[in-house]
Amino acid sequence: MKVLNSLAEIESLVGQEVAVTDWVLVDQATIDAFAHATGDHQWIHTDPARAANGPFGSTIAHGFLTLSLLPRFFSMALEFRGSGMGVNYGLNKVRFPSPVPVDSRVRARMTLAELEWLPQGVCQMTWRVTMEREGSERPVCVAESLVRRYP
Repeated sequence: MKVLNSLAEIESLVGQEVAVTDWVLVDQATIDAFAHATGDHQWIHTDPARAANGPFGSTIAHGFLTLSLLPRFFSMALEFRGSGMGVNYGLNKVRFPSPVPVDSRVRARMTLAELEWLPQGVCQMTWRVTMEREGSERPVCVAESLVRRYP
């Protein structure tokens, strides 16, 4: 975990890969819980028997489930000291270049692409996050995440 003792300290990290997270398992229970929470019960996610004969040979995680791991990855990778709260301000580009088959392990590589100081000492960061699946060369998600940190 990368510990940042102040918001000013992060300025020197623009353009750098700041963190790589630990692996996170995406199992069928996680996929089913996400389907239940969102109402997206498409068979490719929730029916292992049918999905075994589908295009991926097993169930796969929802793209939005993969994306929803962002907060978990941020909390695993970065600790901000000397600032108040952080908020998700939104996303720019999001792509899902390859699927996440059930029982895959995924992790995130986080690069600080941009930093902007806003009024009242608010720091807005644009993070380029590349999520990768263990054993695969293609990323499973590439996203630009906007995060605001307040003093």
